[in-house]
Amino acid sequence: MLTVAASSIDRSLPTLITLGNNRTFVGQSLYTGKETAFLNIQHIHYCENFTPNDTSVAGKAGLCFLLGNELSLSSVIEDFRESGGLGLIVAKSPSRALEVLTFDFPSVGVSYDIGTQILNYLRYSRKPRIKLSPAKTHVGKPVSTYVASFSSRGPNSIAPAILKPDVAAPGVLILAAVSGETPFEFYSGTSMAAPHVSGIVALLKSLHPHWSPAAIKSAIMTTAGVKDPHSGLPIIAEGMPFKVADPFDFGSGLVNANDPGLVYDMGTFDYILYLCSMGYKSDDINNIIDGAASCPLKRPSILDVNLPSLTIPNLKGTVGVRRTVTNVGPENSKYKAIIEPPPGITIKVKPETLIFNSDISKISFTLTISATHEYNRV
Repeated sequence: MLTVAASSIDRSLPTLITLGNNRTFVGQSLYTGKETAFLNIQHIHYCENFTPNDTSVAGKAGLCFLLGNELSLSSVIEDFRESGGLGLIVAKSPSRALEVLTFDFPSVGVSYDIGTQILNYLRYSRKPRIKLSPAKTHVGKPVSTYVASFSSRGPNSIAPAILKPDVAAPGVLILAAVSGETPFEFYSGTSMAAPHVSGIVALLKSLHPHWSPAAIKSAIMTTAGVKDPHSGLPIIAEGMPFKVADPFDFGSGLVNANDPGLVYDMGTFDYILYLCSMGYKSDDINNIIDGAASCPLKRPSILDVNLPSLTIPNLKGTVGVRRTVTNVGPENSKYKAIIEPPPGITIKVKPETLIFNSDISKISFTLTISATHEYNRV
């Protein structure tokens, strides 16, 4: 099982907003119609409080601030249009979730900051007017990738020592096939991100039919990237406020399945070890696996489950961890450990170099992690 976070892609839909004083702002929209004329603009306060059949907006553009769930926005836009409104600017957070906007009506999403600047123009101009242009599509622009605000974050509340999510994949403004009159629509969600990874799993399984589910998961996680693939900039975690993303936002990073070289494989014994470390009794485990198994007298550490990630919830002093890797690359291979520890933590790996040949395809190594401060306390 893979837990997938939703990240953005290199597509933006910029829409030009021109004020009566010729000042311009850029929002985002799905509108593909003609550019509007300069329209009188009215502040309708909070989007959720707009009253249907409010004829005061007839022939005008509107500006509203969205405080609640964006799912309610589609009905607000429809009510505004049926009331005679000719265009709507929605100030909201986050400003990038656009699938609730419409193709056939000038509705533009902007940030709260831009919305406030437009509101100030509206308040202090004698005759505030605004013009809305149709959206354009930019692809491949060097805009730093972000993890969407709606994407669930770690740490794992059930087993904090297991990193969640596992990996991040595109899940924002995905053009998806749908049933009905419109063959395609934009959708955002982890439900859009997970199919990307499912497809990668299928491709890896077809290339390596003998690989176990754990090996495939390991290959996906250990080849993920923790920086934007286009700009090399840090990945951003969308929210209030924005911050640089960390493994609790994107897991191992942005999916980019390549030849992993090494995999952290797991078999039945490893899963039994996990259940024992979680406190399951032997009888319960036997019912789960429909077989016979017993836990060791000393409760094993969940940190020793052969996962391709390592999360220590409450690091005090020194902790030792063991991992076993399987060579799936060239038969004669050599791997040297490169360590980038967080501040205040020292990490030692033994052995530092792993050498594989025709007789050796699996090697175990140990990590010794020491800290002078507590990190990742859950």
